[in-house]
Amino acid sequence: MGIFRAPPAPPPPLVPKRPVDNASYHNLTCYQTVTSPAPSKPDVTKPDGDAWPVFAAAVILPDDFHHPWLNDSKQLTEKKREALRPIIEREALAWAVASCTPGEIDQINILNASIEAMHRALDALKVRPRNVIIDGNRFKPYRDLPWQTFVKGDGRFGNIAAASILAKTHRDEFMRQLAADFPPYQWEINKGYPTKAHRAAIAAHGPTPHHRLTFRLLDTGEV
Repeated sequence: MGIFRAPPAPPPPLVPKRPVDNASYHNLTCYQTVTSPAPSKPDVTKPDGDAWPVFAAAVILPDDFHHPWLNDSKQLTEKKREALRPIIEREALAWAVASCTPGEIDQINILNASIEAMHRALDALKVRPRNVIIDGNRFKPYRDLPWQTFVKGDGRFGNIAAASILAKTHRDEFMRQLAADFPPYQWEINKGYPTKAHRAAIAAHGPTPHHRLTFRLLDTGEV
């Protein structure tokens, strides 16, 4: 099935770091943690993660929601993301987080898996949205809902920012739990990103069932 680009349509109001008008538009936003580098990890050698499922979140915020920290999750410290998570989950009109496994990523590729995770998050919502706005520039139609993509939308719309925070914090929590069973890979520290220590562990111990085997886990000189 092909990847569809959003059809031309008038964009909803742009309100930096604030939600779109959910009372009027009842917008939902999705965000996937796929290719975002970890800026606090100077030894990361490539942007994509070697391990973890791809996570996506969908959030509908009330029209009067505001928090001074709300922003693209990559611009926030881990401490601020974790502090915002329960606030978003408590105050949102609806929210959901979903994922696709590394095996699914290997079967259908990371782009299709990330879109599938977004669809699963939409499926899990307890409130049906009237519109969907998505961070990035790729999506596939979901049922009969109107939709539009926005590059760097997580820095422009409060709903997308909130979704990015939920997707990232749920992903990080999953990696911390997983790390207990696979201590050599230090996932509680690197969250699956290809740091030097992570790649050294792959070279020494091999990949786990949680690694994306279609990704280049090691360079030739590291094997």
